[in-house]
Amino acid sequence: MSREEVKGLLNEIGTQVLILGTIVGIMWGLEILDLFLGGYLDRFGIRPQSIPGLRGILFAPFLHGNFIHLLFNTVPFLVLGWFVMLRRTSDFWVVTAIVMLISGLGVWLFAPPFTNHIGASGVVFGYFGFLLSRGYFERSFSSILMSVIVGLLYGSMIWGVLPIRYGISWQGHLFGFVGGIIAAWLLAKPRTSSSF
Repeated sequence: MSREEVKGLLNEIGTQVLILGTIVGIMWGLEILDLFLGGYLDRFGIRPQSIPGLRGILFAPFLHGNFIHLLFNTVPFLVLGWFVMLRRTSDFWVVTAIVMLISGLGVWLFAPPFTNHIGASGVVFGYFGFLLSRGYFERSFSSILMSVIVGLLYGSMIWGVLPIRYGISWQGHLFGFVGGIIAAWLLAKPRTSSSF
């Protein structure tokens, strides 16, 4: 690898760290602010079947119920978000947008009315769905290897798409996961005769 290639790789990694660090910093900053506001910001979550509740599609992933909730979302967000970026940093933005939209709309349409849904877990499940299914859509060695690695590290997450725990937005998990699969399909590289 030439010096220019090494420099380019280091610049790309620096960009990825900056992006992920900034987003996580916003999440933590908002949670600290919300602590002083007595939970006021949580009202900007997704409120199903409510027109004002549609704004939560944009805001809900940045809001959390408490610091434990935020911590449990931060680690997989960083790990899976970085895995999404590994091939192209631009994939991260496309996948995130698709997942936020599909997860948010799924919650808004199908979750019980008079509830409020916040947290980045729908996005995390979207990254999970994207990384698991990309190997299927692309059939390249690197994408299949990544799917296997993600399956081994986070495979137990799949149970989160089922309504088995009270107070958990399984609808956000399910539709986030579906959004990730759709993103993998849309972003799949065209297969060539040498792909496997």
